Amino acid sequence: MRFLFYTHSLVSDWNHGNAHFLRGVMRELIAMGHAAHALEPAEGWSRHCLLQDQGTAAIESFDKDFPELSSETYQNDFDHEAAIAGADIVIVHEWTEPKLVARIGRARRRGGRFRLIFHDTHHRAVTSREEIAGLDLEGYDLVLAFGETLRERYLRAGWGRQVLTWHEAADTRLFRPMPDIERTADLIWIGNWGDGERSRELRTYLIEPAAQLGLSGTVRGVRYPDEAVVAIRNAGLGYGGWIVNARVPSAFARHRLTVHVPRRPYVAALPGIPTIRMFEALACGIPLVSAPWDDAEGLFRAGKDFLFARDGADMRRRMQFLLEEPQAAADLAASGLRTILDRHTCRHRAAELLAFLEVEPADAAGRPKQEALQ
Repeated sequence: MRFLFYTHSLVSDWNHGNAHFLRGVMRELIAMGHAAHALEPAEGWSRHCLLQDQGTAAIESFDKDFPELSSETYQNDFDHEAAIAGADIVIVHEWTEPKLVARIGRARRRGGRFRLIFHDTHHRAVTSREEIAGLDLEGYDLVLAFGETLRERYLRAGWGRQVLTWHEAADTRLFRPMPDIERTADLIWIGNWGDGERSRELRTYLIEPAAQLGLSGTVRGVRYPDEAVVAIRNAGLGYGGWIVNARVPSAFARHRLTVHVPRRPYVAALPGIPTIRMFEALACGIPLVSAPWDDAEGLFRAGKDFLFARDGADMRRRMQFLLEEPQAAADLAASGLRTILDRHTCRHRAAELLAFLEVEPADAAGRPKQEALQ
């Protein structure tokens, strides 16, 4: 089959973690014998910020790291109808411009022979509900939500004919243990500061415990205000800014542990949805301690695959335990890796996507078409 992905960006992962997942799924689809191509806006925010921050070398790096992937930019005069006419499956990401979301849906309603899917991997259904409610999803056969609680939000609001849960996962072609690399520092955190959704949590579960324990380590990510960078350095950690995603596995390998600090909207209103970095870290075989979140869907085995910290003091104790008990840390990392390989790889998600496509599309009343004809 020919898959066409409308992405915010495939090339840029600057403050855009969904690119990690889409790259992995596309690579798995290609390995299964399908064709996969991406379209992204030439003036997309993430792509623009990456070029401002890193220059064209970042684009060239993507081409070298993912030679099997192809992404084409579009502007206002792009012929979207011609592009989608050549596809069997069109998957439109939630950050796509609303007018384009509606335009693609109209093409499907007017006889388009492709299956049309809307893909939501963000918290706007909670934090900016009116924006999602304003999207025209009438022509879409299926909505994929990256957590069960988000799926339930769509169903309650009546957004979409069929809504299924499709969690993110680790691209294990990229994220894997690197035992030959020496662990030379204690702690690494790879994540973005964002819009203040976890600024307090990062101080409580990352900066303060690291300072109290006198840990060595590294923080990588973007959009950190000056005061946050100062606090990180005062804690004894180095701040390195953006890191190309293909270099993250080796960065994990040089450190003894990492942490997971989810954004507040997910903890408060969308339980069961971790950040994609949690999948990726566990796939790299690094011990992980997480700030509180509700694993409502049982994605992992708390206490076996990773450790939960109830508060800042508990985070400090658990960090210290893993650093002082290397065998316990190794067992934790091995267990987390097994869970990823058993359940949460992009290969699993590509297979799930293909299974979703075997279900008959729904009619306007939400019934499978075969049922509607009886």
